Amino acid sequence: MRKILFKNPLSPGDVIVSTAALRDLKRAHPDEFSIGYEGTCRELLRFNPYIDPLDPTDDDVMRVRMEYPAIHEANQKPLHFIGAYHQWMEEFLGVDVPLTDFHGDLPLDPPEKKWMSKIKELTGSDLPFWVVAAGGKFDFTTKWWPSSRYQEVVDYFQGDVLFVQVGESGHMHPALKGVIDLRGQTDIRQLLRLCHHAEGVLCPVTALMHMAAAVETRPDRPDKRPCVVIAGGREPVNWEHYPHHQFLHTVGALPCCNSGGCWKSRTVPRNDGNPKDKALCENPVPFSALVEGDPSHLPKCMDMVSVDAVVTAIQTYFNGGVASYLTSDQYDAARPSLSQ
Repeated sequence: MRKILFKNPLSPGDVIVSTAALRDLKRAHPDEFSIGYEGTCRELLRFNPYIDPLDPTDDDVMRVRMEYPAIHEANQKPLHFIGAYHQWMEEFLGVDVPLTDFHGDLPLDPPEKKWMSKIKELTGSDLPFWVVAAGGKFDFTTKWWPSSRYQEVVDYFQGDVLFVQVGESGHMHPALKGVIDLRGQTDIRQLLRLCHHAEGVLCPVTALMHMAAAVETRPDRPDKRPCVVIAGGREPVNWEHYPHHQFLHTVGALPCCNSGGCWKSRTVPRNDGNPKDKALCENPVPFSALVEGDPSHLPKCMDMVSVDAVVTAIQTYFNGGVASYLTSDQYDAARPSLSQ
């Protein structure tokens, strides 16, 4: 039995994606490998059945940092982020690690699935809802879409779709009106449970989109969760797009992303000493912020994603029958909990 302690010090999205390779290594070689995990977001893997409690001080435990060097060829080869972890693992370990499920692996503990939904706790009713992350981190401002436009989407569906806003404290997440506001109120496990109960997700390219694919749906819902991703042109479609997501991109529509994603970090400099200030958008356009916290400029690729396009993408799931609009009674139950 080869004991390997995999290390991943990267962001939650990277950790979520890497869980697919950990799962598939164990599925393919259950008697050959004992695998552990250390790094960021350890709570994501708390109930993962493929992770073993390895002692990093044991002489027979190999500590290995997880990598995905294929990202440097993402614009040239049809490879998904998940497949990149698998590819690295196969080359490093010298074994086949076939992909089984096209998503990460974030199992809930059986008692967690039985706990009351946070939304039912707040409203008194088990209401269908969509989780929305209307912002992002300050290190990657090229992923931002204005909160004023998210607000237009929320307003369009007022009375028909219940949105629940999430976002980590310290990141850019201006408050939306007409939503249940849970910004800064969910730790990792709480966000997983919220996602489990969610009918759908609306977000930019961020950890939440990977979570939307990786967390199992409730038994009373379709087994693939609707998710609308506002992507622009930063990353190649093949790298991020899950088959059942609506991925709103502009790759190929602009010279700066004509051959794939531009991979730029910031729209304009933040002058905070972060080296990401050197990876600037080549095509920023001024934006008249109507909401405090909205950016003064947008990458043109993100500006080109219209409110109408997002509304249409969300409606696709309702028109196809995998999501259901609120009834008038359900909306009345949600109304007292909505932000003003």
